[in-house]
Amino acid sequence: MSTTQAQTKQGELPEDTGAFAWLKALGPRGRRAFGGAFGGYALDSYDYFTLPLSMVAIAAYFSLDNGQTGLLTTVTLVVSAVGGAGAGILADRIGRVKALMITVITYAVFTVLCGFAPNYETLLVFRALQGLGFGGEWAVGAILVAEYASAKHRGRTLGAVQSAWAAGWALAVIVYTLVFQFLDADTAWRVMFWTGALPALLVIYIRRNVSDAPEAAARRTASTERGSFSSIFKKDLLRTTFFATLLSTGVQGGYYTLATWVPTYLKTERGLTVVGTGGYLTFLISGAFIGYLTGGYLSDRIGRKKNIVLFAVLSAIGILAYTNIPSGANGLLLVLGFPLGFCMSAIFSGFGSFLSELYPTAVRGTGQGFTYNCGRGVGAFLPTLVGFLSDSWGVGGALVLGAVGYGLAVIALLGLPETRGKELL
Repeated sequence: MSTTQAQTKQGELPEDTGAFAWLKALGPRGRRAFGGAFGGYALDSYDYFTLPLSMVAIAAYFSLDNGQTGLLTTVTLVVSAVGGAGAGILADRIGRVKALMITVITYAVFTVLCGFAPNYETLLVFRALQGLGFGGEWAVGAILVAEYASAKHRGRTLGAVQSAWAAGWALAVIVYTLVFQFLDADTAWRVMFWTGALPALLVIYIRRNVSDAPEAAARRTASTERGSFSSIFKKDLLRTTFFATLLSTGVQGGYYTLATWVPTYLKTERGLTVVGTGGYLTFLISGAFIGYLTGGYLSDRIGRKKNIVLFAVLSAIGILAYTNIPSGANGLLLVLGFPLGFCMSAIFSGFGSFLSELYPTAVRGTGQGFTYNCGRGVGAFLPTLVGFLSDSWGVGGALVLGAVGYGLAVIALLGLPETRGKELL
């Protein structure tokens, strides 16, 4: 078929169906917003992983048991529920870009302060406060990009934003490997936290180059509704809020259980060195990055709900396989890291678009910020439970609890509508 034949109207160019059509469709402003959200989420991930990667060294330094080390992760995620919900309200009241800058500055400042903690209690407080910014960044950045994206490409566009998590995770592993190679463990874990100052550079870029989507901003300011917790618990949105929170709880409970305890599992039960652990995590992270992109594509092709069900089932199977490999079969452990990272990340790809499409513009920040982060906060208790149970079950055995979270996510989808192709109003 010729180019002329492919045109549906006189003077209209054929539709761009290339691999990066979603990026071109954003336009110049949208691409700058994408850059800001991608960078913010990558550094959000980097700052988060400074803790689980350094957990063994921190536990030794402060003489902590597994329950106490697990609590460091749990308090971060629980407080992130407060930060995420608050950032969502802020995004609905002062705009997406301003709220994004506030969240990035918050998580950067308190990550750095963690490196100066003189004792366990202070570290616990600083890590909790880091959660305020950590919780808000993704929700605000996802909404910012979702409001620029077309309905046709929204799934893969937000999936690409989600892939920033794998990029930040990879950067954290690289820095961790280098820092722990050249410094003693008692100093290295502090240096890891100090490198969390990197996001300050991103704030400068966002302030100079990124703005809210004009049409969405106009609808938000014209609406008499303003972001508040009560707005998402009104009769017309109560069902959506309940089941979206349940969905987030299941998926994130499973994910953070693995993200928090896999590094410790590889060290304590598999006896891998620092470099060895980094090598194993390379397969996990590579799978995660490709999973985010693939899940975003499938979310647009087969729908938000089918994409989540598919990868919830595959993630649960992956956990069981990963933690039941016979002792000594580390080669198989390495190979399975890729599909595990792929599946547990692909399930997240549709979240940004799905949650954005469930709420109207005036309360989109509040709805997405609350459901995603409340789910994160409740799901955060799974890593702590793993920590306590690991003393009797072993870390590998306790990790199976992550599969329970994915089962909960599938049940939650029964109460939510399919939103693929929905225009944002």
